[in-house]
Amino acid sequence: MPSYTPTSADRFTFGLWTVGNPGRDPFGEATRPALNAPYLVRKLAELGAYGVNLHDNDLVPIDASAAQRDAIVGDFKAALSDTGLVVPMATTNLFSDPAFKDGAFTSADARVRAYALHKTMHSMDLGAELGAQTYVLWGGREGTEVDAGGKLLDALAWFRDSLNYLAEYSEAQGYGYRFALEPKPNEPRADIFLPTVGSALGFIATLDQPDLFGLNPEFAHETMAGLSFPHAVAQAIDAGKLFHIDLNDQKMGRFDQDLRFGAENPKAAFFLVKLLEDTGYAGPKHFDAHALRTEDEAGVWAFARGCMRTYLILKEKAAQFAQDAEIQAAVAAYRVEDAELSALTGTFSPENATALKARTFDRAALGARGPGLEALDQLTIELLLGVR
Repeated sequence: MPSYTPTSADRFTFGLWTVGNPGRDPFGEATRPALNAPYLVRKLAELGAYGVNLHDNDLVPIDASAAQRDAIVGDFKAALSDTGLVVPMATTNLFSDPAFKDGAFTSADARVRAYALHKTMHSMDLGAELGAQTYVLWGGREGTEVDAGGKLLDALAWFRDSLNYLAEYSEAQGYGYRFALEPKPNEPRADIFLPTVGSALGFIATLDQPDLFGLNPEFAHETMAGLSFPHAVAQAIDAGKLFHIDLNDQKMGRFDQDLRFGAENPKAAFFLVKLLEDTGYAGPKHFDAHALRTEDEAGVWAFARGCMRTYLILKEKAAQFAQDAEIQAAVAAYRVEDAELSALTGTFSPENATALKARTFDRAALGARGPGLEALDQLTIELLLGVR
């Protein structure tokens, strides 16, 4: 029986804020003690993780002195060196401090916008020092509860100006970051700017250097709005913009739960894993989730192992799906091809358009055909339930 034991080749990563989450939520205090960053690195290495990601203040307190900062970073780098873990991605906390209560890059206060740039550039310096190649931007406070201030179009312009500025800074410093926007439909603001993958893709096209910007979609974020995460990821892949990905789980319509990957929606998780594996996604697979508040430290590591194990199980199921003769026959029957019609519809020409308009189609037969999706879906369920 396979062990489903991860190795660094699987490129699984966790954030310091994920395994380091002390179980605090909006309604209750921490249920387990805080764990320091070097300890988290060493524990993740023992479990077979590839890397660890961080917000600036996950590692360095916002009020740390320069000397304190250097000592903290030195200890963290020593743990990375000892274990071989890497830092593929870094990001900035622009949502916790009260200064950002009405937005960071989209604040109506020019002083806050300037401070957000200041803080982000320092965080980019830290990420580059640690070897990060991807820089994620989650606009957790970029939104509104009250639209009477009339800043909607201005906010988008301020957001655009900030991202253009940071891209120029990265290039000027020689960091070579690829920036990944992380959409989220709601929470903690009532309405967040760039709430979905599609809206973020549209915004990227307006930037000065759109090639430097892509997406960091998150399973929970699309799911909490009732959207399909595999569909969102497919759109990012189709656009060439899947720069990074956050894996977790979520009940639709709930607060941002950040559940263990595959814990709630195993079929959606399966099709996501299948999509990533079929398309050859080679980036880090980041688990942006945390153990339940009920758990002690042992539960934290059970959570981390579970995230990676579930991905590997679903990866094996995706391979079985591709090799199952009955499933593949059902897929082939579903996808009807016609070489002559493909020639007429694949490329426009006046001749092709004229020939296509002249064709006669049996509309009744097209409407009467059953594509076999019930049977195909049942085969998929049986595969996931382990009876195939």
